[in-house]
Amino acid sequence: MKYRSNHILALIPPCDEGAAILRQALFFRQSLGMQVFIYHIIDKPSLFERLFHSKRAKNLRADVLRKLEDFTRTVVPSDELKHFTYRIKYGKRLPILLRQSRKGGYEFIIINKSGTSCSIEPYELDKLISMTACPVMVINKDYPVEKIDKIIIPVDVLQSTPKKLLWATYFAKKYQAKIIIVSALTLNIEKKRSLAWRNAEKLKHMLLQRGVECEVAILKTAGKDKHVVILNYIKKEKPGMVIIRTHQETASSNTQIGSFVSKLVHKTNVPVFAVNQLQTQMPVDFEIN
Repeated sequence: MKYRSNHILALIPPCDEGAAILRQALFFRQSLGMQVFIYHIIDKPSLFERLFHSKRAKNLRADVLRKLEDFTRTVVPSDELKHFTYRIKYGKRLPILLRQSRKGGYEFIIINKSGTSCSIEPYELDKLISMTACPVMVINKDYPVEKIDKIIIPVDVLQSTPKKLLWATYFAKKYQAKIIIVSALTLNIEKKRSLAWRNAEKLKHMLLQRGVECEVAILKTAGKDKHVVILNYIKKEKPGMVIIRTHQETASSNTQIGSFVSKLVHKTNVPVFAVNQLQTQMPVDFEIN
């Protein structure tokens, strides 16, 4: 069994753009009572630098760490600094994040997807979500969340949902938020005769039994792609968070995220909490009842 430690891993570079990500990490730290590990990943010094500028290469980590600590002090209140820890890593972002997720101890990873030089590349994000050993909270630095009173869960009729519902219960209770289970109906039939409605109602009943306020929204696609219909609904409802469960789409896709999930993750500005089929743990303070 992996050690559970109630920690968040946040990939945050010490730059102007990183300040917005850090403020978002602070919001989740305060509301969830977790410790934040700030990771800054830099390129490993070249062989030339190690051979001919060995002192500078040796001091690089210490210099970057000092810069990251100074940067954090400009954003985080002094009484909150004790809840932040710093990690400087050499190498490529994706392998390092995957390796750290597998070591255990992190409840989830905070990643910026804003499309800037400080954010992760889309293909890296898809692979991270599909392969990581802990969930990923995907945020856009330009659209910070300050409260979560509504959580949307898009449901594919073919998906397995237990882990997603456990995390939904956790966040709903932490934030006293209402959950909306959303499914897009492609068939031209009455909503209450559809499998989508029946499945969503089962999930609603499970959440109501856990004391979570919940409702169901079945959306007719009217010839549009499912992800477009759901994205429009998210834009209209303005939730504080979207929780989504990934699933394997094809054996040859080299990712288990699926195009439906990928499009939702990349095209919405709302924080998306992505859970994959590899993950089994829940936060240490999680209680269903």
